[in-house]
Order: sequence, then structure tokens, then C-alpha cells
Amino acid sequence: MKTIAPQLTPFVRSDAAGAILAETLGHPDREFTLAELGRRTGASGPVVHREAGRLVDSDVLRDRYEGRNRLVSANVDHPLFALMRDLIAATYGPVPVLRDLFEGVDGVEQLLIYGSWAARRAGESGAFPNDIDVLVIGDAPRRRLATLASEAGGQLDIPVNITRLAPGDWEAEEPSAFVATIRSRPMVEVMSGELRA
Repeated sequence: MKTIAPQLTPFVRSDAAGAILAETLGHPDREFTLAELGRRTGASGPVVHREAGRLVDSDVLRDRYEGRNRLVSANVDHPLFALMRDLIAATYGPVPVLRDLFEGVDGVEQLLIYGSWAARRAGESGAFPNDIDVLVIGDAPRRRLATLASEAGGQLDIPVNITRLAPGDWEAEEPSAFVATIRSRPMVEVMSGELRA
């Protein structure tokens, strides 16, 4: 099966590699197990193992073993570290940035990215997104969401628009036109109730 080149960063070998780089370069002070990277990126174990191995072989990531666990981290001494970190943050960074900002926020049952960024992440060609559309399912206070949108936009250097929906509106059998449109288009899950627990 032929793999489609990622539309967010066409020069990155795969979408999984972009997601792994977003986690590792975005948290240069942390080490990740391959299983944790799989959970955070949604990539399968073999894909994470293969892509992490390629990134270690190219000296972008470092690895070490602790017992049977292989731990990987960003190689902050790589001559292109700052450039790679900034580029990956601008392309794949929304998921880890939003996850970090929303971790522990009450009233968020699910957090999704939709719109042009999600479409590019799904491989649809088109212009680079000029904003990030985020859907919060829950009852988090709108003022808190506005603050988080501003913080996320500042970190990502791109406007972040947050829409809040009640769980009943999202799960309705006869959804509004807005919900039906979002459901019919690509979405990227950032966080769900299971992931927050």
C-alpha cells in the first residue's frame, strides 16, 4: 500500500513521524517509551518502533534502554534542533500543545481539531491552514476556553478558534447542520474522557 506524503510537512517521511517529532521535539526535557508515543500519537506499535528507529538513526532522536523499555528523547545537540522544533511545532504541534493546555481542565469531555488543519493531517491537499479550529464537547466555562484559545494561539503562532458543544448536541441522532458537517469531515482527536482519566 502506497503511503501518501503528509500534507502538513510534505518532506517528513510519514504522518506518524511528524506526530512523534511533535511529542519529542515539543518536550525536549522528557523521555518517552515507545508505548507512550503510540498512545499519544495514535500510531501502532510497529509504526512507532520503525519511525522512532529511523529518527534515532538520523540522530534527530536519542534512545536508551531501561530494562526492556526503549526510551527516546529529542537530540537537543542536533545542529538543526531549533529549526526542526519550530517547523514541527507549526505543523504537528497543535495536538500536544492543546493536550498540555487542556489537561486537567474541568468540563471538557472530548477535544477535537476539525477544519482545514484536520483535513491536511488526513492527507487532503490544499493551502496551509491559517487557523486551528477546535471543538470542545462539554460544559467548560466559555471565559476559560477563550483564555486557553489565546494561550494556544500564542504558543502556535496561529489563531485558535474554540467552539463548545454540549454532549447531547454532539451525540444527537438528528444533529444540527454544523455538527453534521463536522462529523462528515476529517477530525483529529486530541483528548477524550478515557485519555484524561
